[in-house]
Amino acid sequence: MDAPSALAVDRLLDDPSTRIIVCCGAGGVGKTTTAAALGLRAAERGRKVVVLTIDPARRLAQSMGIDSLDNTPRRVAGVAGDGGELHAMMLDMKRTFDEIVEAHADRERSEAILANPFYQSLSAGFAGTQEYMAMEKLGQLRARDDWDLIVVDTPPSRSALDFLDAPKRLGSFLDGKFIRVLMAPAKVGGRAGMKFLNVGMSLMTGTLSKLMGASLLKDVQTFVAAMDTMFGGFRTRADATFRLLQAPGTAFLVVAAPEPDALREAAYFVERLAAERMPLAGLVLNRVHGSGAAQLSAERALAAAENLEEGGIVDQESGKAGLRDAEGLDPASTPETGSPTADGPGSDADAQTDTETETDDVDLITAGLLRLHAERMQVIAREQRTRDRFTSLHPEVAVTEVAALPGDVHDLAGLRAIGERLAAGVPAGA
Repeated sequence: MDAPSALAVDRLLDDPSTRIIVCCGAGGVGKTTTAAALGLRAAERGRKVVVLTIDPARRLAQSMGIDSLDNTPRRVAGVAGDGGELHAMMLDMKRTFDEIVEAHADRERSEAILANPFYQSLSAGFAGTQEYMAMEKLGQLRARDDWDLIVVDTPPSRSALDFLDAPKRLGSFLDGKFIRVLMAPAKVGGRAGMKFLNVGMSLMTGTLSKLMGASLLKDVQTFVAAMDTMFGGFRTRADATFRLLQAPGTAFLVVAAPEPDALREAAYFVERLAAERMPLAGLVLNRVHGSGAAQLSAERALAAAENLEEGGIVDQESGKAGLRDAEGLDPASTPETGSPTADGPGSDADAQTDTETETDDVDLITAGLLRLHAERMQVIAREQRTRDRFTSLHPEVAVTEVAALPGDVHDLAGLRAIGERLAAGVPAGA
């Protein structure tokens, strides 16, 4: 099977036409670290970069030496290179929604919307809001044109569909039939409006009132009345950002670990991106294991360990005893010179016993190391099989591998090391 092509990370970062890099994939595969490492490497190669993360664990802030990140880009100190800059921010979903309201409504109306209980629930945790606001913030950053590269760490999603579909779902909700029906009573007004609502939505409103309280309907109506002039803009902006993701200046990187579940999700992402005609740069295979003694197979290592633990093929003790007999040395005899007997303190027998004990200890330690090596080689083989299944299905996808680090990344030096591994990675199967 032919190996896939290598992903040229530095060429991607250095290309001035690359304006957006989106890191996507399953949760827990290292998207945030990958996004931060790419941003740092691009900045140190002369680009002005902002990294947008959705990770609430704040690991990105800690690794960049910042106390905390918020909805405003903050410059990162300690970036090497000439002319490059690195900024970082963490999406504040509610604050981004508030900014949209404040930007598209007058002061009186925006204050009414922000104080509305239904809006507060919608902006804080409505399904799809986080993904929609990530797209909104991306559109805002791109429109400002303050940076020549935006690196996006996508929200952790259970499904590959969420990041691409949620903005459309929320936009459709805010500009859909449900909202239009709720707007009707406010537009008709008075008793006629309430009669219309009661006739057309009595079943739904009754159910909602039981589940969420009698005041819900009034809150929703107030919210809809205040937002009336803004609904069309949500879908418009969502569509514009979606087209931006399809543009040639955008590059998607699918991040995965060499594990079956993560690579299945990666394969699904690859297929979905192709269906949406979004530009895929390649796959980042994270936390790949290797060995400096790959020529020693797991089978040979286990066989050698068993041999050491069982005392070896040759009986060393009987062999040494036979050697002594052949040389005429009687362990029970005492030399005429009056020196200690062979069995006495400080005799050659004691020295031999100490040596044999040390040899046994070394053998046991060596056997343990051989077993650890065998386990590592088995992990490497399992990861290789998993990679091969992915590359056989998607041979067109360029791949770079990032070797597993012994510990977590917690500073710029660690991010720099990840960036070097990203750039120097080899394609799977090579």
